[in-house]
Amino acid sequence: MADHRLASPVGGLDHQTMRARGRRMLLIGFVGVLVIDQITKQVVLAAFDMPGDGVVVTFFFNLILVFNRGVSFGMLAQHGELARWGLTVLAAVVALVLIRWGWRGERAWTALGLGLVAGGAIGNALDRVRIGAVVDFLDLHYAGWHYPAFNIADAGITLGVVLLLIDGLFGRDPSEQARS
Repeated sequence: MADHRLASPVGGLDHQTMRARGRRMLLIGFVGVLVIDQITKQVVLAAFDMPGDGVVVTFFFNLILVFNRGVSFGMLAQHGELARWGLTVLAAVVALVLIRWGWRGERAWTALGLGLVAGGAIGNALDRVRIGAVVDFLDLHYAGWHYPAFNIADAGITLGVVLLLIDGLFGRDPSEQARS
């Protein structure tokens, strides 16, 4: 009798192969965002001397050095060191939970999304540990309206959440595909 746990759920792939693919995607997302985020932040820190220094790139995009001591849109910045270390620990715990979730899963897009979010969380946590604030530098604007400055880690987190939403709404569970 065949072991149904190893039955081919997706296009001839067994669970072990699918889990390995998911793990690769998790690592690609995590390492990719973390490395690109840290490199770009170092370039910006080397290029600009003081917060507020920047350069106009296009009519809708600037590079500008901003130190964010809080979370999204500077929230919690008024709490100083408590926010710094509390957010650092929170980011590390969240990243570990997401990595564990992605490591155990079989869905490649879910794993990639989790890796992007975890990599972004750790990228921003490293800034808080190293310099006491998150380095933001991407500034989108139009007709006097400016979106708050952000960085590659923030973009990775956003893209990861979008992938998770899309996969959750439209992705098929591997066990469902095996039955169809």
